[in-house]
Amino acid sequence: MPEPAIDVRGLRKTYGSFEAVKGIDLRVERGEVFSLLGPNGAGKTSTVEILEGHRARTSGEVSVLGHDPGKGERAFKSRIGIVLQEPGIERFLTVAETIDRFRGFFPHPRPLDEIIEAVGLHEKRDERVKKLSGGQKRRLDVAIGLAGDPELLFLDEPTAGFDPAARRNAWQMVENLRDLGKTVFLTTHYMDEAQHLADRVAIIVGGQIVAEGPPGSLIGHEATKTRIEFSVAGGSTDLPAELDAVASRAGERIIIQTEDPVPVLHSLTGWALGAGVALEQLHVTQPSLEDVYLQLTSAAEKDQA
Repeated sequence: MPEPAIDVRGLRKTYGSFEAVKGIDLRVERGEVFSLLGPNGAGKTSTVEILEGHRARTSGEVSVLGHDPGKGERAFKSRIGIVLQEPGIERFLTVAETIDRFRGFFPHPRPLDEIIEAVGLHEKRDERVKKLSGGQKRRLDVAIGLAGDPELLFLDEPTAGFDPAARRNAWQMVENLRDLGKTVFLTTHYMDEAQHLADRVAIIVGGQIVAEGPPGSLIGHEATKTRIEFSVAGGSTDLPAELDAVASRAGERIIIQTEDPVPVLHSLTGWALGAGVALEQLHVTQPSLEDVYLQLTSAAEKDQA
């Protein structure tokens, strides 16, 4: 198999008597978007900073693009890009001037026009930074991270504080990076973002990886429940006994949560058709990555406590 972009085995990080990272293993393939998820204090930041070469590990093996990031080699630094949450940027330069300034730090930078196109700032090329919106500034942050044409980009909370439209535009930008063949290591607190963008995710709690895999596989294998919600025309709540036994009520709304929704829906709709009852505002909500995340983190925190 080709060498992975990131290969971590038995990584540990301690601060005095506190063990923040407890022997985790990670593998990130080249060209994929990988998302590391976890609550505050889970060891996520320590792990990312070790991968970036900004923090020394206590023990374990770490390979990033074939380098040990702990050695701080210039050859390693020139092959990665880092997009922080709040980088410092000169407000009075234009978009193009800002990117070109950072391109000058690298021996083989990516062409300026290609960077601007990849992050969707072609219409703002000659705009001064101080006049950009929050979403446009975040795109510029990513453009700076791409200045040296890195093989691997660390992307930290790319849409924090964005409105829905700006978030979707940022998602398209990350998809553009995938199309360029870049490997993206994404950290985010938005589960829908990870579900939409990531090829694979890992969930870290209390310094340990509690789940890893494609978002769809985690959703499919964890014991999460589909939510079926409806009301009955006329306000009647007389359900068949097998449905009534598993239903809960919130005013006139009836809610059924089940791990096997098909037979429940078959029974419900069959009863409604047979009895001539109209099911109003019927909603079937499938489990999401957020449901899995909350379930796993809650269970892991209880176990560790």
